[in-house]
Amino acid sequence: MRVLVPGGYGLIGSEICRALLAEGHEVTVLGRSASVAARVLPDLPFHHADVSQLTSPQNWEVLEGFDAVVNCSGALQDGPDDNLQALHVTAMQALGQACAQRGIQIVQISAAGASAEASTYFMRSKAQGDSALLASGAQAIVLRPGLVLAQSSYGGSTLLRMLASVPLVQPLAMAQAQIQCVSARDVAQAVLQALHGALPAGQVYDLVEDQPHSLSQVVAAHRRALGLPPACMEITLPDWAVRIIGRLADGLGHLGWRSPLRSTTLTTLQDGVRGDPTAWRAQHGPLPDLPKILHTLHLGTEHRQSARMALMMPIAVTLLALFWMVSGMIGVISLEAASAHLQAAGWPAPLSRLSVLFWSAVDLALGCAILYRTTAQRACLGMIAVSLLYLKMASVVTPDMWLDPLGPLVKVLPAVGLAAITHSLLERR
Repeated sequence: MRVLVPGGYGLIGSEICRALLAEGHEVTVLGRSASVAARVLPDLPFHHADVSQLTSPQNWEVLEGFDAVVNCSGALQDGPDDNLQALHVTAMQALGQACAQRGIQIVQISAAGASAEASTYFMRSKAQGDSALLASGAQAIVLRPGLVLAQSSYGGSTLLRMLASVPLVQPLAMAQAQIQCVSARDVAQAVLQALHGALPAGQVYDLVEDQPHSLSQVVAAHRRALGLPPACMEITLPDWAVRIIGRLADGLGHLGWRSPLRSTTLTTLQDGVRGDPTAWRAQHGPLPDLPKILHTLHLGTEHRQSARMALMMPIAVTLLALFWMVSGMIGVISLEAASAHLQAAGWPAPLSRLSVLFWSAVDLALGCAILYRTTAQRACLGMIAVSLLYLKMASVVTPDMWLDPLGPLVKVLPAVGLAAITHSLLERR
């Protein structure tokens, strides 16, 4: 079969694409980022499109020649780049109509807990999109996985590994929240069975383990699977602190950061990530439970390091932002003292003041730029370049500063190293 996979380079989509390839199907990925697709699935053909803009059947001309669509596209909540109504509802209505006209099969990857009465718009919009596909007249099947665990991680699964990697103590919120998990591999196998006709069309299947686990149990299981020692103590955050964290994460969303701590995630956790495995079990038996899933993932050193680096990335970004903004402000506040170094080297007073103000503005600009997700990596490169330029200029104009007791030039070198490390940590997926 020729299969189109919108969102195919995501955590679930990439697993599905690899399973389809292993079965001999021809797979094309559709999405917004050719660069991410090239890193995740370098050998697959890619069609560039934003699903949220494919809001009429005519927009889905890309479907010509395909036998099936496995839709893995989705977003957690509205933001600068995401419109849930367009992505989850309007585009799905158009996709269903376009597939019905062409006789193309659809497998929709939704979410366990999606319903018209859900407390988050993410879940309500997912349910609307599912209903639109089922009512479109196309041969459609909806799969609703619980918390998806895979060899790699993203979103909620990254959050679990970050929490599990905190040394000594175990910070938690909503520790008793109930969660049912599923392996990304089992989701991919369910997609294959749907495409092969082993599941009746027009049905909804929750892909979840039989018994839920508390969030505390899920995080503890991840600590064991990652080879980390048990926490010495568990710290449960109060509800007011959780609300503040959610609002801060939502605010960062306006700067382009898709934090797993946004309010939608926290509300979903509070409600519980749960589904009804009855329909699936009646067709194919129970899905593996959490211990079996983690056992088959074979998490090792690279996953421990990845979890720790995910934990350190926001700290590194914050430190760099503060370092460069404070540096810029100090230059402005201590204008005369800073320009005195240049005047002592023979620079005219006006030129020395202008130079200090210019480079203070550069420092402030770089400190602000790293706070925006779209410019953060380039800001790191700018920090490295400007730091090296500072060192070169200082070595020529004021070489005595290398011997200054406070070591102002020596201290630039760790900042260069932190910017280089942060640049790598900021690589998407």
